[in-house]
Amino acid sequence: MMQAAIIAGGLGTRIQPLTAKIPKSMVVINGRPFIDYQLELMKGKGIEKVVLCLGNMHEKIIAHCGDGSRYGLEIRYSIEHEPLGTAGAIKNAEKLLEDIFFIMYGDSYLTTNFKEVLEYFKRKDNLALNAVYKNNNRIEPSNISVKNGFVVAYDKNNNSNFKYIDYGLSIFRKEVLLLMNKRKMSLEELFKKLIGRKELLAFEVKERFYEIGSLVGICEFEGYLNSIRIKEAAGGL
Repeated sequence: MMQAAIIAGGLGTRIQPLTAKIPKSMVVINGRPFIDYQLELMKGKGIEKVVLCLGNMHEKIIAHCGDGSRYGLEIRYSIEHEPLGTAGAIKNAEKLLEDIFFIMYGDSYLTTNFKEVLEYFKRKDNLALNAVYKNNNRIEPSNISVKNGFVVAYDKNNNSNFKYIDYGLSIFRKEVLLLMNKRKMSLEELFKKLIGRKELLAFEVKERFYEIGSLVGICEFEGYLNSIRIKEAAGGL
């Protein structure tokens, strides 16, 4: 049984005014809130349990998603009442998390094979895994260096020679949270702790990611949905 923690508490400032009255996960794409696409994808990838880590306007997401039964999922909620950072949001949800769980962002749409990623992780004896995509600074600036199957550097600023980008999908063993020595922390900070201990596996995925954290990302995701619709219509003829 697979569980995913989705970090969806951000303010969505880069896509204002779309997020003036609704949280980023509720932004409407082709007539539906983005979170519907994301949760339906999770179900299709074999995820059965979801922990939504919420903050900004969390009531609207809870009212829309409920217990998750209409998606075929079990959804539980973790609410942060002040910004804790991306790792802090996961720590805040600690009591709801299983021994091994996926982490992803509330503005990401990831088409890779989750079961394959998990099977690879379970064959190893490491604390965490970060899925990476060979980006070569194309979609966004690359931020990860990989060597011998491990992430060896994670840097959003000094990265001109990096080939890989954070795909937006990670796996943690729950004991990773013991490395957090403060309540507020970003995942980037936590990844660097894991890198220092040679505990952050790299798993290269071949499929690009989609995201709605930017206006360009929204347009690209809309284009992806339209291409799927066209393929489905052509297949039905």
